[in-house]
Amino acid sequence: MTSFDTTPQLNVWRALLALAVVFVMLATTGWTALRNQRGDTPLQASLSAWEHGRIGGHRLPDPQSQPTKLARFFASLTERDRASLVREYPLAVGNMNGAPVELRYRANRVALGQARKVERKRMHDSRLTRAGKHEAARRMHRFDDLMEKGRHILAFDPEGSGRVAQVFGDLREADRVSVVVPGVDTDLLTFQRTQRKYSAPVGMAESLYAAERTASPATRTAVIAWADYTAPSGLGIDSATAMRAEEGAVRLNALVRALPGSTPVSLFCHSYGSVVCGVAAHSLPGRVSDIAVAGSPGMRVERAAQLHTTARVWAMRDADDWIQDVPYLEVGGLGHGADPVSTGFGARVLSAQGAKGHAGYFEPGTASLMNFAEIGVGAYRSVHCAHEDGVCRTGLSGTAAA
Repeated sequence: MTSFDTTPQLNVWRALLALAVVFVMLATTGWTALRNQRGDTPLQASLSAWEHGRIGGHRLPDPQSQPTKLARFFASLTERDRASLVREYPLAVGNMNGAPVELRYRANRVALGQARKVERKRMHDSRLTRAGKHEAARRMHRFDDLMEKGRHILAFDPEGSGRVAQVFGDLREADRVSVVVPGVDTDLLTFQRTQRKYSAPVGMAESLYAAERTASPATRTAVIAWADYTAPSGLGIDSATAMRAEEGAVRLNALVRALPGSTPVSLFCHSYGSVVCGVAAHSLPGRVSDIAVAGSPGMRVERAAQLHTTARVWAMRDADDWIQDVPYLEVGGLGHGADPVSTGFGARVLSAQGAKGHAGYFEPGTASLMNFAEIGVGAYRSVHCAHEDGVCRTGLSGTAAA
């Protein structure tokens, strides 16, 4: 399988050939052909029903309202009213920025149960091919997994390849929040893996959460495995451009702005996820204290200063990561700009010792995971730089929150 996140080696000529193919496709089909047109979806149907709904004789607020306004609305309701909204509009509530996180967890559990029933029925649909029935079974089992006791699903959309986000820890009580932003080939079915566990969002976030607790046991942390954007599939047009990143950046910004409290937020962006973070950087709220990228194909800028963010920008790349062979350029919207670990970019370059390639940055015991954890708890003076001169710690202070 060929993709940014799974290819073991990618030579320069292959990347250039891919870019050339993209140019040809754009010239012959036009930019509009890239857009994934979707009709009415379960989530859109739930939102539409919400827009026409009422509670206590009053119309429900616009689901696109500011999170603070929606938070006030939910706070004004009785527990019985909130439970009623979860039953009537589970997908709408489960994906509504501003709804209490605990209510979103409950709503998404209901939505997952409904989606599971749909896939169970499709498994026995005589109109489907054998492959289609197999796909339905895989999706049903994934929904089963996501409904396991103790899992906190912050966002869920079953449409197409699907979107999902899961929380580790307590978002409301956290002193610091970390968000893992994954790259290409991320969807409902690849959200977690048994093999190569730490190359999937759930494994990444779970590993980071454990490492943060080890790095600073007194710091209350929460980590979000965030696959709530439509990631590119494989090495093709979408992964060579910023279109998916631009859509993802809007969703990432909305997520951060809706998080409860005002505690610092750190973003950990892997592969194409770093493109998402780069595009989002200028619009993110000031509570985003750190943006750390690993195995990045670029952040859509030539220098870190062009991200226009007050967040500290960190970068790392393992010596064996094939992403280093991708041309770091941007021409006519193709490619993602300068190499974030290059001297001229201006990021704080961290050690990734032990990561072993493109998919190993969150493996337990690696310097890359240790550095992510130190950033996540705010222990900046403890990070290990890529170079012995310690330049990545220049001008930094701070220890983990007590």
